[in-house]
Amino acid sequence: MGVLPNYRTAPKSAESTPISARHKLTIASKDSFDYPIYFVSAAFAGIYQLEDQNPSFGQGLKGYAHRLGTSFADQTVGNMMTEGVMPALLREDPRYFRQGEGGVWARIWYAGSRVMVTRTDGGRTVFNFSEWIGNGAAAALGNWYYPESRGLDATFERTYTEVATDALSQELKEFWPDIKRKWFTHHDKSGASIASSASQH
Repeated sequence: MGVLPNYRTAPKSAESTPISARHKLTIASKDSFDYPIYFVSAAFAGIYQLEDQNPSFGQGLKGYAHRLGTSFADQTVGNMMTEGVMPALLREDPRYFRQGEGGVWARIWYAGSRVMVTRTDGGRTVFNFSEWIGNGAAAALGNWYYPESRGLDATFERTYTEVATDALSQELKEFWPDIKRKWFTHHDKSGASIASSASQH
């Protein structure tokens, strides 16, 4: 209720301060095993179940469990590759630097575009190789455990899905603090005010 665990976000003021390879791997491991990833994996597994992707997995609880496992593998490997392994190798910064101010559309564009561009440890703005190579590698690994979704087209589709998921995640990183402050803090204050009035009577 108003809490979104988030290890990858940093303020814009931190752009000039690079982080170590160890720190990048720490961010990746925390993002890969914190509880939200289980909800994301469960949601994708439900979609794949409804679409009956990879029919050999079957339906019912057994089929869903199989899809949940492979979906979790997609998310975990993708996170580790894009936030830890590739940024460490390519010396790119995996963090999302939140703007936190400006027009809504400008912020939407900025957040979504971070899957295309990123900063290097040296402070340059470059194409986000870590995002695409990392998710591409994770998608290629899926050829091993998706028997009916193998090949180039399926690999590209999984890559695009993971990149789109990351883009949506960054939109949440950009706007969630505003939503939390507007709705949850307002409600908390209203509740406190009502409780205070009741105690005075």
